[in-house]
Amino acid sequence: MRAVGGILGLVIVMAIIWFVVKSQFTQGPMHGQPPKEVIDVVGVKSDLLAIAQAERMYLASHGSYVSVDELQQDGSITFSGANRRGYNYSAEVDDGQHFKITATPSDPAKANWPTLSIDESMQVTQ
Repeated sequence: MRAVGGILGLVIVMAIIWFVVKSQFTQGPMHGQPPKEVIDVVGVKSDLLAIAQAERMYLASHGSYVSVDELQQDGSITFSGANRRGYNYSAEVDDGQHFKITATPSDPAKANWPTLSIDESMQVTQ
């Protein structure tokens, strides 16, 4: 009788693990989105992190934050903030001491894609 109870308990635990693993793989944060969108959004998040890091380095050497265009002109970033991966990047700089970089879809085919942003906290938000 104990053996049957042990096997039944093992089956129940295996079923719970299977449901948890299955839900993790089918309900991720980008579930149901086309692969191209997932790839491009990950690339945009990477760009935002690179721009935010460039802003931090610029602050350390110049004492204030600047626009995305100024970061490019300074050589702090190597790409243009205009129409990269179908997104435009813009910076809102508050008194040179706070910034918010926003990535907005510029390609009409990406009109329903998310607008992402990052600030000096280095957290990407949607």
